[in-house]
Amino acid sequence: MNEQKKIDHYEIVNDLLLIKWDDDSEADVTLKVLRDNCPCANCAGEKDVFGNVYKGQETVKTDASYRLMGIEPVGYYGLRPFWGDNHSTGIFTAEILLTLSTADD
Repeated sequence: MNEQKKIDHYEIVNDLLLIKWDDDSEADVTLKVLRDNCPCANCAGEKDVFGNVYKGQETVKTDASYRLMGIEPVGYYGLRPFWGDNHSTGIFTAEILLTLSTADD
C-alpha cells in the first residue's frame, strides 16, 4: 500500500516553488506551470454525476496572473497560492504537485 507524501517544507525561489516532502525527497514546480494548471472549479472545471465537466469563463492571463503574492498551507496535504490577479481558489494537493513536479524520483 502506497502512503501519500506530505509536504514538510516549501519555499519560493525566483520563479520556482521548492518542496521538501516528509520522506526527505524534494521537488520543484515553476510558477507558470502552477498557475496554468490551477485545479479550482473555475479553471479546471468540476464533473457532475454524469461526467459532464462544467467550467467558468476562460480567464485571459496577464503578467499579474503569474505573480505569486503569497502561499499558505492547507493542512499537510496541499498549498493554496494567491496570485497577482486576485485568483486564490485553487488548492494544490500533494498528488497534483508531484504530477506537476520536474523532480526525478
